[in-house]
Amino acid sequence: MKNSFITTTQDTHKILCVIGARPNFMKIAPIMTEIKNSDQPLEVKLVHTGQHYDAAMNHQFFTDLGIPAPEINLEVGSASHAVQTAEIMRRFEPVLDQEQPSAILVVGDVNSTIACALVAAKKEIPVIHVEAGLRSFDRAMPEEINRVLTDQISDLLFTTERTARDNLLREGIADERIHFVGNVMIDTLYHNLEHAIPAPQTFQQVGAGPRFTGMKGSYAVLTLHRPSNVDHSDTLTSLLETVVEVSRQIPIAFPLHPRTRAKIEQFQLEQLLQQADILILPPMGYLQILGLMRDARFFLTDSGGIQEETTALGVPCFTLRHNTERQITVDEGTNTIVGQDRQKILDAVRDVFETGGKSGNIPEYWDGRAAQRILAHMRTWLTTKAGKEL
Repeated sequence: MKNSFITTTQDTHKILCVIGARPNFMKIAPIMTEIKNSDQPLEVKLVHTGQHYDAAMNHQFFTDLGIPAPEINLEVGSASHAVQTAEIMRRFEPVLDQEQPSAILVVGDVNSTIACALVAAKKEIPVIHVEAGLRSFDRAMPEEINRVLTDQISDLLFTTERTARDNLLREGIADERIHFVGNVMIDTLYHNLEHAIPAPQTFQQVGAGPRFTGMKGSYAVLTLHRPSNVDHSDTLTSLLETVVEVSRQIPIAFPLHPRTRAKIEQFQLEQLLQQADILILPPMGYLQILGLMRDARFFLTDSGGIQEETTALGVPCFTLRHNTERQITVDEGTNTIVGQDRQKILDAVRDVFETGGKSGNIPEYWDGRAAQRILAHMRTWLTTKAGKEL
């Protein structure tokens, strides 16, 4: 059964939209919806590389976000960065040969982003990058390499904040290729907020203890998955010990990433978590996470997207990293960089209890209409490109 949004005319442009990991799903959803609701001809096919391959979780996210099942699934699965990137490239090339798209659209900064962009660029197929120009200036992060390289080979670059343009101009990207459109993650958040699953319902479903009432402000949330935090025993132990200390002040919900679960088991840290008022949750669907986020007192995370979502919701966020590519969430939003420093984490938590924590503002163009602006720019660009080819 075909799931692409197609209006068949001789002048129809075909775009392949690429996703690979769950953060990509939230970024592609409003773009697909905007195209679906448009009355102008544009053919779009969704390609899932299978970089995140949990079938049940993928299905849950597609259902939550209203994304059609991908027409093309490369089923790459997990591997080292080199092997995974190479395998995505190998499997994506025949897709391009068969589909002959007008352009490909990639989102974010995962291995699928750079792999598919590279294949397209070498075949002289234009690349559109959504969420371009973000920089942590930390080349030890694989995502930073992906971001920088994808931007260099992209023909159309859509940014979430104005400072991203400065980053791109410094790196030699032509100004006419850059368009500030806002943040599609926030489009998705606003669209789904009224459908979010209330925290009390989530806690009730998992049989949480009496402290987990789910009432607004009565709990905190922790997410943890980055290799720099979970792959080394000393670092993970120290972080979890700090979280245990925080949990004595407020119960903490901890949706456990598969990578983190494996490392906790490998380093035999299960008993440490059992001493605390920490509720271990399975991986959550988007509407469940959104419900937890909306009513949390604060968030502890090493995720990029959550820094943005908590800023949009006005929820204090403490980022367990030494840097962020989403600096606007620190400068204007509710985010505070605390790294892995026990005292910084505890001081930040204390500030929430004493003052309410950082409130911040919603950044410019984080208004739920980023996908509209993306589609408008894409149409102009495709029309101009077609005219030049003629």
